[in-house]
Parts: sequence; C-alpha cells; structure tokens
Amino acid sequence: MGGPVRLGLVSRSVGAVAVVAGITLAPPVDAAPLVDYVAMGDSFSAGSGVEPVAPGGQDCLRSSRNYAHILAAKNDFRLTDVSCGAADTNDFFHPQKAGMKPQLAALDANTDLVTFSIGGNDGNVFATTIGKCVVVGAFGVAPGTPCDDLFAAGVAREIRMQTYPKLVRAMRAVRQKAPNAQVYALNYLRLVPNRAVACPGVPVTRGDVKTAYRIQTELSDAIERAAHKTGVTFVDVAVGSVGHEACKPRGVRYVEPLVGAAQLVPLHPNALGERQMAKVVGAAIGR
Repeated sequence: MGGPVRLGLVSRSVGAVAVVAGITLAPPVDAAPLVDYVAMGDSFSAGSGVEPVAPGGQDCLRSSRNYAHILAAKNDFRLTDVSCGAADTNDFFHPQKAGMKPQLAALDANTDLVTFSIGGNDGNVFATTIGKCVVVGAFGVAPGTPCDDLFAAGVAREIRMQTYPKLVRAMRAVRQKAPNAQVYALNYLRLVPNRAVACPGVPVTRGDVKTAYRIQTELSDAIERAAHKTGVTFVDVAVGSVGHEACKPRGVRYVEPLVGAAQLVPLHPNALGERQMAKVVGAAIGR
C-alpha cells in the first residue's frame, strides 16, 4: 500500500459531445476525478481545540481547520469527516455517543482515501502518561524520575499487549470496509522533547520529560507496526514536529501545553500543528 492517491479510480467528469443550437462542440477536457475522502480518528485528527468548530461537529470538538479540511479544500476532495475527540479504536466499530454511528459506517467501496490517528486513548495512554507524571512529579518540583519508576513499564506493556492488537483490528476493518481506498495511519505530533529539560507548560520532572517522550515513541512504534501488518500506509507526523513541542513558545509549538494553553484543549495540536499535519499527509499522498 502507499504512493499517491489514485486519481484515476473513479471519473465523474462529462466527456460527451454537446450539441447546442445546431452547433457541435468539441468534448471538454476531462476534469480531475473527484476523490471521496473519509477522515476518521481521534482528537488529533479532529483538531479538537482549534477554532472554529465545524458545522455539526460540536459533540466531537471537530474543527473546520483540522488537517483533513485543509487537505480537502486544497485538493477539492469530497470530504466526510467523522473524526471525534476522545475516540479510541472501539469507536470505529461502535457508536461513540448517542445518535452517532460507528466511524467505519462512513466507508464503502467508493471511498478513495482514508486517513486517521487513533490509539492514544486506548488504555488512556496519553491521560495516564501525562496525568500521573504530573501528579507524582509534584508539578515539576520533585526530583528524579518518579513517573518512570512507578508507571512507565506498565504503560509500555499496555501499549504492546493491548493497544497494538486493537490497532491491528481497527486497521484491518478499515481495509475491509474500503477495499479500493488508499489508507493512511498517522502517529502523533511530539508533545515533549527527548531531553531531560525543564518544560513549564508540561509540569513533570526534568527526567520524566524523557519518560513521556519514550512512551509516545512506544505508541508510535505500535501504530507503525500495525500499519505494516495490515497494508496501511504509515505517516510519520512526529519526526517533523521535533523542535515544535509543547515546551516551545507560541508561534513555534505545534502542540499546546498543559499549563498556559492558547486554546480550549491543551496538549493537542494548535492551528499551526494541524497545518503541519496537512503538509505531511499531503506529501504522503502525493499532493
């Protein structure tokens, strides 16, 4: 799997000869085929926190400026966006909230392109990592690596033993529901750097900054392995976000910090981050 979106999959342009007032017109040049694009996934895909919220996206905090909307507008894709804040792999198969359909319901044999980020909410990986690290780190004033000492091994085991097989199941289901689509799975923008440094916006100990980085790397590895196993194309949005973590100042960071966030939802991509994700995904699909 991989490569550019196959724009020749479905041609919906008009190629017939038109006759108007007795004058025969030459057939018009075929317009580019319309690409049916379905965006799935969690809050990083939904752009939760980035204003404005898309029409009908209030329950999911789905932004009209998330990377999928940016890609669709730039390339004139026909977008169906079912990404939703707090989604996990289970929400691909079952309604996340009353009145909603499973995310997989948006797919069919006519779908040309699918993108998603998923997995960070399975087992509360992100919430556990950041929440517990902040608590045991006494908001950055405790010494050492208390989060690493107490929780890191358990979170890593959760990712390997629980999250990974859930990712495989979800990605296989996407391939089955959209057999003709190009499917792309994203990892996550970096939250913190791979260094034992002070990060006031993410108040864990210096040593546990590296702990958070390592756990995020573990999740990224699980996403990549699941993608390779299921024939889905892995898109590494993390690598280009190095130097743009939540510790950086506004205008540089791609992810808002936990303390001092400039948007409603902290530790999530801001508008700059969503644009960066659109750029990376666009390059992956050849656009």
